[in-house]
Amino acid sequence: MKSLVNHPKVICLGEILFDCIADQPGQELMQVKSWTPYPGGAPANVACGLTKLGTSAAFIGCVGRDHLGDQLIQLLEKTGVNVTAIQRHFFAPTRQVYVTRSGSGERYFAGFGEISTDQFADTQLNSQQIPESLFIEAEYLVTGTLELAYSQSRQAIHKALELAKIHQVRVLIDINWRPLFWLNLEPVAALIDHLLQQADFIKCSTQEAQWLFKTEDPQEIAQKFPKVSGVLVTEAEKGCKYYLGDNIGQINGFKVKVEDTTGAGDSFVAAFVHQCCLKGDRLLQDPKVAEQAIRYANAVGAITTTKLGAISAQPSAKEVDGFLAFFEY
Repeated sequence: MKSLVNHPKVICLGEILFDCIADQPGQELMQVKSWTPYPGGAPANVACGLTKLGTSAAFIGCVGRDHLGDQLIQLLEKTGVNVTAIQRHFFAPTRQVYVTRSGSGERYFAGFGEISTDQFADTQLNSQQIPESLFIEAEYLVTGTLELAYSQSRQAIHKALELAKIHQVRVLIDINWRPLFWLNLEPVAALIDHLLQQADFIKCSTQEAQWLFKTEDPQEIAQKFPKVSGVLVTEAEKGCKYYLGDNIGQINGFKVKVEDTTGAGDSFVAAFVHQCCLKGDRLLQDPKVAEQAIRYANAVGAITTTKLGAISAQPSAKEVDGFLAFFEY
């Protein structure tokens, strides 16, 4: 029997890093006295979220040959993520990003310390070292827009999209707009539009939808991209508006005590892709299945906000089932 770890259903490509989260909520950057590092990076978060829910995943990215890189790889291995495609750069460091948070747990990206955004190892992801073997039995490729900001990692995204097309792997793009990562904002709109033209599914926040598409209506967004089968527009506790095949709707989120919103959207994506792998095309055909998938994803996102960090706060499938059962009671 083939190993699920060695033949993952989902490939996640992009950044892996440490979110250094302010220990003092409600403080501006200069008032923060101490920080606690938590493993993160949207594609890595999704890969870990998937494995915790029971869907096998691989991560493709680049870290430095440093202690931080060692820690991140060890965490992925411990979580059960396939790490065979992780690259190590000889001198570029593993990325750290500083995150302040409001009194209500909302997070704000505050910079990278004294290192320029284009000097980190994730920007050096090499397209020629992406293994085609991972794509042969995969069902989904998940990536975002952050690595479009750098020429070398942008080439790696395009290489992965080529392999996905060859092997009929569906593509989910999480826009995950982070202007802090870009040195030049002029080409952003064109680069993101080109990426989205190759997507089967698009996930964005309401703010991202308004910025890019001038609408929060998922069906209107889908009409801009002929290849797209589904669009998800999320707004924290207000839940998710969705267009999935012929199914259109909105599912409200869950009210929980929020500690930290870092990684909640990534957990939502992981849960949605997990449901896609379980339900297949029924998710695009049956309105009840679509509703259940979005509700499940909302639940996973909500649970993640109740603890600090992204990966460390992600729930298991058993925890999600218990959470949903409680709200149904």
